[in-house]
Amino acid sequence: MTTTFADLTTMRVGGPIGRLYVPTTIPEAVDLLQRVAATADPLLVMGGGSNLVVGDVGWDGTVIKMATSEFDIDGELLTAAAGVEWDRVVAAAVDAGLAGLEALSGIPGLVGGTPVQNVGAFGTVTSDVLHSLSVYDRQTGQVERWTPDRCGFGSHRQSVFKHSDRWVVLEVTYRLRRGGQSGPIEYAELASRLGIAPGGTAAPSDVREAVLALRRGRAMVLDPDDHDTWSVGSFFINPVLPEVPDSARGCPRYPDVKGVKLTAAWLIERAGFPRGYGTEWGDGTVALSSRHTLAVTNRGGATTSEIMKFAAHIRAGVEARFGIRLNPECDLVNCSF
Repeated sequence: MTTTFADLTTMRVGGPIGRLYVPTTIPEAVDLLQRVAATADPLLVMGGGSNLVVGDVGWDGTVIKMATSEFDIDGELLTAAAGVEWDRVVAAAVDAGLAGLEALSGIPGLVGGTPVQNVGAFGTVTSDVLHSLSVYDRQTGQVERWTPDRCGFGSHRQSVFKHSDRWVVLEVTYRLRRGGQSGPIEYAELASRLGIAPGGTAAPSDVREAVLALRRGRAMVLDPDDHDTWSVGSFFINPVLPEVPDSARGCPRYPDVKGVKLTAAWLIERAGFPRGYGTEWGDGTVALSSRHTLAVTNRGGATTSEIMKFAAHIRAGVEARFGIRLNPECDLVNCSF
């Protein structure tokens, strides 16, 4: 039976895979990468499929799906292979009495994706705790050890990995801290859930449970029985603009090295697309999550083509209302809108 991307991604769409390999150790992954490099076969490296949408035509080449499992805690350093489930890492850190990752609880995907997306939530981003990482250079065929300054972090959700397939993340080391308390909790919603004032701290285990509860309330924790989670999480990235147009002056905003970051969810909703929008649109197979306007969801039986048409419809509405063009946060392969 042919494996498809619908079988391997959280959006549950996408066509067939030419050749699929699933390495379970870092040496096996490096060997596969080097062997494929010696051929003319197109290569796609993927992790948990939580940030990936592939076209209905699929990928007529080789796919390496990382399932590498090496994992270690040494003092305040936590090192995990790219194929380790991310929330397992967060849970292990909290159980070991380490703080720094608890606000990133419940985020789907694997360790290898965290520096690629500079994954963040509730005021914490990967670059805050990243110590070093091991990458495979597809150009030279060598494994290199990088420090965070080589990753190109800066503007919202950016890194050198997002703009090139040259480097494959193999392993990531995070520097955490002991001491029994989280960092300052600045997000009012999370602080309220914890019963503390913004800027206060809490036990990492309490922060983790509060974050998981908030994410479940937004259908941002994967559940195979809940179509609100058949998505890539935030489909659109929060736009960063040099200045805010008058049409969007009421939008929540945050400072960014490239200007001002606006909230895409606010723009989408104010453009006339409330939570759950889409059930009457098209064939009803695609809609916004009933709990989160940033999540484009597969309601069952959707195709990638339908996902793309719906995303284009949302983007066009936001652009018509505010003059702001939204871009995808997820990776699109053999598809576009």
